[in-house]
Amino acid sequence: MNENETTPLKAVLVGIQLQRTSDQELKGSLTELSRLVTTLGYEVVGQMSQRRSSTKTANVLGDGKLKELAQWTGGTGKVSPNFVKKKHKAALRFKKDEEEDDLFGDDVEEVFEVEEGAEDMDSSGDTTPQEKAQVVVIDCDLSPSQLRNLESATGAQVLDRTGVIIEIFSRHARTRAARLQVEIARLTYVAPRMRESTAGDDRQGGGGKGAGETSIELDRRKIRDRIKELKQELASISQELDTRRARREQELTIALVGYTNAGKSSLMRALTGSDVLVADKLFATLDTTVRVLYPETKPKMLVSDTVGFIKKLPHDLVASFKSTLDEAANASLLLYTVDCSDPTFRSQLEVTRTVLAEVGAQDIPSMLIFNKRDRLSQEEEAELTKEFPEAHFMSAKNADDVAALHTMLVKHFENEMVEEDVLIPYTTQGAIGEIRGKMRVLNETYEANGVVLKIRAHREDLQSMKERYGLIPGKGKKKNNLSWNIDDE
Repeated sequence: MNENETTPLKAVLVGIQLQRTSDQELKGSLTELSRLVTTLGYEVVGQMSQRRSSTKTANVLGDGKLKELAQWTGGTGKVSPNFVKKKHKAALRFKKDEEEDDLFGDDVEEVFEVEEGAEDMDSSGDTTPQEKAQVVVIDCDLSPSQLRNLESATGAQVLDRTGVIIEIFSRHARTRAARLQVEIARLTYVAPRMRESTAGDDRQGGGGKGAGETSIELDRRKIRDRIKELKQELASISQELDTRRARREQELTIALVGYTNAGKSSLMRALTGSDVLVADKLFATLDTTVRVLYPETKPKMLVSDTVGFIKKLPHDLVASFKSTLDEAANASLLLYTVDCSDPTFRSQLEVTRTVLAEVGAQDIPSMLIFNKRDRLSQEEEAELTKEFPEAHFMSAKNADDVAALHTMLVKHFENEMVEEDVLIPYTTQGAIGEIRGKMRVLNETYEANGVVLKIRAHREDLQSMKERYGLIPGKGKKKNNLSWNIDDE
């Protein structure tokens, strides 16, 4: 779709309810798909669903439901044996012969179950079409042949859930790293589907080709070389990101993680006073942003906003965004941000935890933040409080709630700190400035031989300070019976 067009294309959504899928899960998935499609710029004019025992059938839908879907698009409802699929925008760069193997040289054989009857289970969610749709969006992943068959029967452009998500990522990526990550995932997704984007255009010979080399073989090399080039460039950028993280290893870092549109960017803006983009769209922000917690604390705390998660997130996207997710894996504290007003937030929280476990972040200390409490009734909040006693309820739009969270974060890290009185001789240069910059000074007194500072900091930082400046204990009391001579303990 051309984003400059004033009239958006109209889309009809199709849900597939498998045997283990409840009605509520189906409804939630279609609602989420509707938001995805709207984010992409289409106008949703209707939806339908069908219960199926499997999605591994040639047309995904039964014959009767396929004809019903065609009423939305003006298609025939039948698959033409001579149908040639129209080229997808994403596939226009490369030409493919549909009789060849897939781009990476592996044999592709699609095995479908035999359909016994037009519909193997009852259909649901039927409505009479009011408007014609130019796009059909299926709430599952489709094979190349399934895409071709559905486009033949409907006469419309057909997208699956993964294709929609990847297209949104492509449009919203801003930094070079995000663009590279999305492009790798997009090419990996498009590659096998390009096999059926043209009709038998098998040419041999020609300038630049080897003896007997076909157009499809040349395209294979182009795709492989392009993906390899992108991965090399991404690896170079990832090294730069790793270097930046290494510089922040001594800093306290808080990573906001959670489902897309849970309010992470709004919370990021509230906690840091930054101008992070806030929009009521899925995947409005893809790039990791790091800002200092405000009001600033001693020691300083950094807050990072990571890419949001979603159900059925394509594996290639998870793999491509590993360098971005590493920001969460290296954090000191994870804030699991949940939209508690969403009735499906429990499954969303499970998706977040599952994806973070894939990058090794499951054991990092965390807090559960139930955002958007202003959308709950008192009774609803009371019920959730009983179910999730460890959760902190708040609204990122409420200044008092944000201030309370700020206090919680400070206390969390201060619980791991120790207090010490340390004597800094007047002849020692630079120590006081470094302490004031990295540690919290609770009190200071001046004596004949130097300044005694009562400081609160992590044990490791105190040890490092001692080694660099050769500092000695002051005369004040020590908290938790800790001695400045830490290596003597």
